[in-house]
Amino acid sequence: MISIAKRLQPLYPYLWRYRRRYLIGFGVLLCDVAFWLAIPMIIKYAIDDLQQGATADKLVLYIRWLVVAALGKAFFLFWKRIILIGISREAEYDLRNDLYRHLNRLSLTYFQRNRTGDLMSRATNDMNAVRMLLGPGIMYSLNTVVTLLAALGIMLSISPKLTFYCFLLMPVVVGVVVFFGRRIHERFESIQALLSTLSAKVQESLAGIRVVRAYAQEEAEIARFQEANEEYVAQNMRLVRLWGMFYPSLEVLLGLTYVMVLWMGGREVVNGNITIGSFVAFNAYMGQLTWPMIAMGWVVNLFQRGTASLGRLNQILTEEPEIADRPDLRLAPSELAVSQTAEPLPVRSATGSDGDGKREEVRGVDIEFRNLSFSYNGRQVLHQVDLTIPAGSTLAIVGPTGSGKSTLVHLIPRLYEAPPGSVYLDGKDIRDYRLEELRRMIGFVQQETFLFSETIRENIAFGVNNATDGQIQHAAEIGGLLSDVEDFPMKFGTIVGERGITLSGGQKQRTAIARAVLRNPKILVLDDALSSVDTYTEEIILNRLASVMRGRTTVLISHRISTVRGADQIVVLREGSIVERGTHQELLGNGSYYQELYQRQLLEEELERA
Repeated sequence: MISIAKRLQPLYPYLWRYRRRYLIGFGVLLCDVAFWLAIPMIIKYAIDDLQQGATADKLVLYIRWLVVAALGKAFFLFWKRIILIGISREAEYDLRNDLYRHLNRLSLTYFQRNRTGDLMSRATNDMNAVRMLLGPGIMYSLNTVVTLLAALGIMLSISPKLTFYCFLLMPVVVGVVVFFGRRIHERFESIQALLSTLSAKVQESLAGIRVVRAYAQEEAEIARFQEANEEYVAQNMRLVRLWGMFYPSLEVLLGLTYVMVLWMGGREVVNGNITIGSFVAFNAYMGQLTWPMIAMGWVVNLFQRGTASLGRLNQILTEEPEIADRPDLRLAPSELAVSQTAEPLPVRSATGSDGDGKREEVRGVDIEFRNLSFSYNGRQVLHQVDLTIPAGSTLAIVGPTGSGKSTLVHLIPRLYEAPPGSVYLDGKDIRDYRLEELRRMIGFVQQETFLFSETIRENIAFGVNNATDGQIQHAAEIGGLLSDVEDFPMKFGTIVGERGITLSGGQKQRTAIARAVLRNPKILVLDDALSSVDTYTEEIILNRLASVMRGRTTVLISHRISTVRGADQIVVLREGSIVERGTHQELLGNGSYYQELYQRQLLEEELERA
């Protein structure tokens, strides 16, 4: 019992939340059991009266009582299930929301350590097992205990001797339940782990279906899935065999009990110690206890499955985010709801004014990296970086692959956690900002573009709840996407498919740029955001972005010199350190990596034209 109570501990807040309804449900359950137990007593008195020559009127009275008892039983059974099973659905709703909310708070490294398919399995299959524990598990547990205790009292009043024989095998029943319960729990845990592996395999294969087909690996993937599926089925069959032995074991014990009671009870009737009505009632109570005894086995299964799944869910719920606000900075729920609504980019006229003729003024933020060193997965990625980006200016970062460019910009919205005292915004340590406040200031276009399986409109307006169609269209125009959208039959209502599969790489990047622009951010970060577009389209987008970048602090990462040459400051990162800095013209004159990159790209352009 102590072990079960400990395993159920994560559910205590949810049980406490619905304590009043559980009490009402328990009261209804008592009424249900009372009407159920009244039926054998009515039959007892009816049979005894018939033996003594009862009249037809009295027989009709007993029939009426039986009908009333049956109707009362049906009424309270209905409300018992509505209340107690209903609570499990609402508790599942709360638990699912809490799980999803917590998953959104966890740091990026957690999702790098855990597969999406595994997390999805826990949020679906394990959640269902916990719901069954909260609903039928609790309901049938209470029903079994109450029925058993009440029936035991009545049976003792009829015949203590028969009651003794009836419950003689009870210790054996308890031993069987404990024995099978432990093994069911162990096997169900392994089955859920295999199901998570199976779900992860399917998710990865479907997400990477284009790669699978490109390498003609369909049969190989099917074979790997079949192997995992066979192991899952084998483990389930082991559980089914165990479960198949459980019920027959209980049935045998109950059958032996019936044999003993029939033999001893028959002798008691013959000897005149109890009446035939009492013996019939006693057997009726034994019959009523048959389902609770069998239900006990089912409840054990529900509890073992539920606690196994609850443990897997609790592993997520107890995981602390590596990056979080300090306790003194955390927002109240009402403040949080307000903070999540960004002010979208106003629609500007050709003169650079919004619809009311007022000039849009956006002040950027000073960004400063002070002697920043950062390690990732035990490897130092950045080494003693000192860099200042004045408010409203544009910084460009170039460098070879793996030099730490993306890592550096990921430290600004705290997607990775920089060491204390190494990153400042407007002279204030970045840890002194609330995460919601910090990230609301930033429009981020990441190197790997991710689009949701929604419409283009919803993807562009992601994170901006009050964006109008005009503002979305204006953002799409700045991102160089508007002409493409106008060619789609459904325009902005076009569904992009999972991860934007129906769009080209360039279209996905331009959608992401429009999404970042619409947020009207103080800081705009473009991490190689134009790599999938041609140089002509790139030039158009940069020209349109020029008005948006004015007044905002902008950080550009690119391998193209054409993208970064207009920046106020350019830095070259190599092996995590800044090896060059200056303007485009200044860097061309020092015979360094930047100049080599520029000459190489000029040569590539010449070869393309040739």
